[in-house]
Amino acid sequence: MNTVIQVSDVSKNFGSHIVLEKISLQVNRAAIYGLLGPSGAGKTTLVKMIAGIETPTKGSIKVLDTLMPNLHNMTKIGFMAQSDALYGELSGKENLEFFASIYGLKGEKQKERIEHAASLVNLTEFLKKQVHQYSGGMKRRLSLAAAILHEPQILILDEPTVGIDPVLRQSIWNELYKLSENGTTILVTTHVMDEAEKCSQLGMLRDGRLIASGSPRQLKESTSSETIEEAFLYYGGVRHEN
Repeated sequence: MNTVIQVSDVSKNFGSHIVLEKISLQVNRAAIYGLLGPSGAGKTTLVKMIAGIETPTKGSIKVLDTLMPNLHNMTKIGFMAQSDALYGELSGKENLEFFASIYGLKGEKQKERIEHAASLVNLTEFLKKQVHQYSGGMKRRLSLAAAILHEPQILILDEPTVGIDPVLRQSIWNELYKLSENGTTILVTTHVMDEAEKCSQLGMLRDGRLIASGSPRQLKESTSSETIEEAFLYYGGVRHEN
């Protein structure tokens, strides 16, 4: 089974407000699939539905060939929300212990996974600090560590590098590449064009609609664009004169 995420004709309304309209896409195993679009395009709502946190108004979402939401399937997903769901009065280590226990990690296995995840995001020396003393970037990294603790088959990251300096951003992307090479499927939302270039596949979202999808190279070539930004503008209805 190569397709691990299948979104079929999905729409989402909140009351009379249409957030997403007739979205269909698929994500293959070990891909880094980027959802690119401005704030308000519907990216967060879409990834929450894929993670099983929200339900579609219409259409269906299958993850690992199982209809979502599905409680058992949710244990195979690591989800990093846009706002950090961390406990400020606890230390970094205590936060990771809490999330590890939710995932059923105990004893030596828990200790091993916490050490691994913390070193992955370069936080080992800060684990004893209370999280309210962390910078915004450190909190984002701790959230990422929490999402990868249980070695999920699918990692869903909502704007994972917001507020993180360029050097750290690059190191996080290096880790995402490693996870992908080891078979983890990664779905990442971003509004940063150079991050979109780093993905193996892209879905472009605008005003709740999927306006284009393909590899960054395909999207640029098919629009005769030099950059992803130009391609996005093209698909969004802004034509460039060559």
